Amino acid sequence: MTRTDQATSKRPAKAKGRARAVAPSPLPELRPGQSVELLQELHILTREGKLNQDSRRKLKQVDHLFQFIEKLLGELKPHAGELTLADHGAGKSYLGFIVYDLYFKALGSGHIYGIETRAELVERSRQLAERLGFERMHFLAMSAAASTNATQVPASIDVVTALHACDTATDEAIAFGLAKQAQAMVLVPCCQAEVAACLRQSKALQLARTPLAELWRHPLHTREMGSQLTNVLRCLYLESQGYQVTVTELVGWEHSMKNELIIARWTGHKKRTAAERLRALLVEFGLEELLTTRFSAQS
Repeated sequence: MTRTDQATSKRPAKAKGRARAVAPSPLPELRPGQSVELLQELHILTREGKLNQDSRRKLKQVDHLFQFIEKLLGELKPHAGELTLADHGAGKSYLGFIVYDLYFKALGSGHIYGIETRAELVERSRQLAERLGFERMHFLAMSAAASTNATQVPASIDVVTALHACDTATDEAIAFGLAKQAQAMVLVPCCQAEVAACLRQSKALQLARTPLAELWRHPLHTREMGSQLTNVLRCLYLESQGYQVTVTELVGWEHSMKNELIIARWTGHKKRTAAERLRALLVEFGLEELLTTRFSAQS
């Protein structure tokens, strides 16, 4: 027991009617009032309420991402009077549950929509939300593309998140955000294979055309170049659609290799130069077909 804890234990109990203080966290990694039961259900904490090395790393990632989201939520003026957040590729909804527990629960209003294609994970999340009394959490078993026109989702969404949404699922989350007039998007891309596959197919032609193709001649470099180029194109696309984009690290590289965090805030200022550079890059790398699929809305 620390000196602070000893001093606290000697204080007399507060009189009835006073505001109840938030209980201190049982672990230094947890925030005051954070639900231990939730973290145990998500297998971030053990049954004994402890953290192992793997779960500590997972908690660090989600908590660090929450700090960015918390700041955004505090800055926004909700479209419909109360905040809405859609989490794409939700999986077991770690992120959605923690955002609800640490922000929406105390707020007393607002809704979170977890969107995931695997029905069994959606049902598990629904049951957990019901047990915990998280009545303003909603879970949909569908793709990001299908959710854009789903009647269960509001016409506008304030914040769109996608944590480690694989390959084109991140692009679908962006398309969803544009359709729903999202005020902010928080994206951590993962497993970007689409552009790398396109680079691989045109490699021989590009090597004959330009020495720049040496940047992706070797298979490992093809994959890395595809990942880098994918995110650059996404950032330009968001800027062309009226968003201010910040790119940073989610956590230290020692915790995760899928570590690039893209934060987009709506400004309404569509950058024509971003659209022009997006198109120029697609032409340069032989990816013009993406203009009619991934980046069809660019101005």
